[in-house]
Amino acid sequence: MVSELKKDYFYWMLKKVGAIGLRPSYLRLLEELFNTEFEFYIDMDANRYENGINLRYRYAYEKSISYEDMAIELDHNWCSVLEMMVSLAIDCEEHIMYDPEIGDRTEKWFWGMIKSLGLMDQDDWHYDASKSRRIIKRFLKRSYKPNGEGGLFTLRHPREDLRNVEIWYQLNWYLDEMIDEEM
Repeated sequence: MVSELKKDYFYWMLKKVGAIGLRPSYLRLLEELFNTEFEFYIDMDANRYENGINLRYRYAYEKSISYEDMAIELDHNWCSVLEMMVSLAIDCEEHIMYDPEIGDRTEKWFWGMIKSLGLMDQDDWHYDASKSRRIIKRFLKRSYKPNGEGGLFTLRHPREDLRNVEIWYQLNWYLDEMIDEEM
């Protein structure tokens, strides 16, 4: 049984990435991402894991929930793929791409990852659990294409095989390509 706190936390994350009221809805896919452990094989991706865990405490702060209550409720759980992706999208916006003239683009970064993974067709009307799990597993096992297609970031001109590069560098190289395009 899912606690009310965990359910509220899940919906808080969905709100952060613009998934509430989104048509078509991706609730089933996002639940799958929330119920899947983020496993990593490159040591520095432990930072993504920790940032996903720390997202819980941002939620607690914003909702005026004691950190102790949050720890009791969720600290026995591993970091989910959804938590890692939401925290990465937020970090991208707040620490790299922040521009008050443009506004908050956290949604853009998150849904860009969903697209790169190959999950955009997995809305609630067309959801295929086995296909979604295969795609998520491919990402977690780093068996996507060397340019990142099938992972979180697809690059046109990768500097090296992205399967061997930590996620934070992949993000930065993706943003470099995006900015170069705009200029």
